[in-house]
Amino acid sequence: MMLVHGGESRGRGPGRPRDEFIDAKVLESTLALIDAGEPVTVSRIVAASGISRSAIYRRWPSLAALVAAALDIGRASPKPVDAGADLRERLLQSFLDLPGGVYPMDKRMRQRIRLAMEDRDLQRAYWDAHVKRRREPLEAALRLGVEEGILRADLDVEASCDLIAGVFYYQLVVRGDYLDQEETRERCRTAINIAWAGMAAPSPHGA
Repeated sequence: MMLVHGGESRGRGPGRPRDEFIDAKVLESTLALIDAGEPVTVSRIVAASGISRSAIYRRWPSLAALVAAALDIGRASPKPVDAGADLRERLLQSFLDLPGGVYPMDKRMRQRIRLAMEDRDLQRAYWDAHVKRRREPLEAALRLGVEEGILRADLDVEASCDLIAGVFYYQLVVRGDYLDQEETRERCRTAINIAWAGMAAPSPHGA
């Protein structure tokens, strides 16, 4: 599948309120092209959805933003994680228990990775509009952990998020393992414990 930009990108004007039917129809048609492995262009989306080009660009500023939104359909958002003495365990479980985390990589997940690697604009659009949003509960939990003295005061929260998420991403994407397998879960637990040793606040007793 190719993402064909056609050199068009438009900012969304004030316009009329969004029509959920139009949004759904455009996203459905875009996803159908992606799933079929066909080139994705605005012209093809217009033809498949019956929605005008101007209506599409009133809703998404670029083709990359539209494709990113289509690829994100069905993705689950992590639930908020409260801080506290067992923060490490709750963060671990929040990843191990994510819906869709049991199976290594379905077809849609492979498409997300492949398309993002092929198109820098799509990769950035997907990160800005979707991935960053799903990281917010993790970032909030780590910041609260810093405030409560559980984590070190100089903790780099963004880098720590990358480190924690990378543990699970590697199992699913690189190793192709299942998160419901005890061996995989124990590997994740060990990796998080190693990372946590560098993230945790020093013991007041120097232990």
